[in-house]
Amino acid sequence: MTDQTLPTQGATRAEFGPLIRLSVPLMAGLAAALLIGVVDTAMISPLGTVPLAAAGITTAVLIILISALWGLITVISVQISQGDGAEDPARVAKALRSGLLLCALGGGGSTLIMLAVFPLLGPLGQPPEVLAILLPYWASMALWILPFTVFFGLKSLWDAIDRPWVAVGLSYIGVVVNVPANYTFIHVFEWGLLGAGLASILSQSCSLLVGALVLWKAPSMAPYRQRVAVAWSDVIDQLKQALPLCLGYAGEGGAYAIVGIMMGWLGAEALAAHQIVNALAGVAYMIPLGMAGAASIRVGQAVGSARTQRLRPILKASFALVTLWQILAALVFIFGGRLMATTMSSDPAVVELATLLFLILALLQISGGIQDVALGALRGMSDNTWPSVVTLIAYWPVALPTSYLLGFVLDYGAVGVWIGYMLGLAVAAIALPWRFWRLTAP
Repeated sequence: MTDQTLPTQGATRAEFGPLIRLSVPLMAGLAAALLIGVVDTAMISPLGTVPLAAAGITTAVLIILISALWGLITVISVQISQGDGAEDPARVAKALRSGLLLCALGGGGSTLIMLAVFPLLGPLGQPPEVLAILLPYWASMALWILPFTVFFGLKSLWDAIDRPWVAVGLSYIGVVVNVPANYTFIHVFEWGLLGAGLASILSQSCSLLVGALVLWKAPSMAPYRQRVAVAWSDVIDQLKQALPLCLGYAGEGGAYAIVGIMMGWLGAEALAAHQIVNALAGVAYMIPLGMAGAASIRVGQAVGSARTQRLRPILKASFALVTLWQILAALVFIFGGRLMATTMSSDPAVVELATLLFLILALLQISGGIQDVALGALRGMSDNTWPSVVTLIAYWPVALPTSYLLGFVLDYGAVGVWIGYMLGLAVAAIALPWRFWRLTAP
């Protein structure tokens, strides 16, 4: 019996294995990028609360830019997976070549945007003692965006052609380089925050260089490095498909960045606690993001091979798996939050606040996972505009005003800001699955 004739329940069970085999390396590869941020946070934290707060505000703004760039990377991955589903290596190679050019342009533009934003931080109310030491780290992380974006554009090839462990190995080259580089630059050379930024640039560039060598030299990559004509029209077509995703992701990332800026209004301690939770929560976030990537690729392959009867079973299986993962993550945050906070900071006030934020983070897990997986499945169908509109509405007119109301008007502080953000997740977690179900109706 083929997957075209399996009953619905059996078809759903049949998706568990492929989704796990694909999502686990996707999670591991995505976690590598976040681990670089965790290493930065862990090695910056001995410098004190103010340097840790400086890393926090930098991360808050980086999230907006990286979220927007993720729209470019997503379109490349979907186009490659659809080409792979159609068993057309030339189509894969064309999507990759035009996509890498688009990533280079997007990454370079984002670097310039971040540098231009720095003078606005003072008027946005960020603590003066943080701004006094921030510029070297800010500028170096702005430069880091370029190799990060191009590497993840390249990484999408191995993810989308069902060779994700190659991408994992390349990603962890950066982690391996980052640990000694961070220690040497921050503590041996005593470059402080600048050292952390330079270590991030070096580690990400190493992953990119080795990835390029594998593509150029590995015999198994020959079908995907074939010379195919790429016109500017191909790049513009990818950009048109990516723009709704870029806006949607930037809307979500921007909302989270505004949460970080609100933390800055509450002072350096709140910003430092937010950075601790953000760094460790980011690693856990790779679970739903990896499952979303797997759902996107599986849906893209199903669309490319014209087997649309697989679409609903893919989403059902993805929801079941991500819910289990998110429950486990929530338990870690509930019972291990204080230990994680203590490991990252010796400031009692920072530890207490971070512990509370970990408890709220536990409540976010299931709705966040459902939202991400549904969004990934819709991406695989190249349904980009409607989900982006939903995301923008959920976070900006709904979540952020609620965060401000709870955090500042009702004076619940950092806890209120995070609870308000939860509301946006809940709205998106309801609307996005409904959209997918409507599009896949028989």
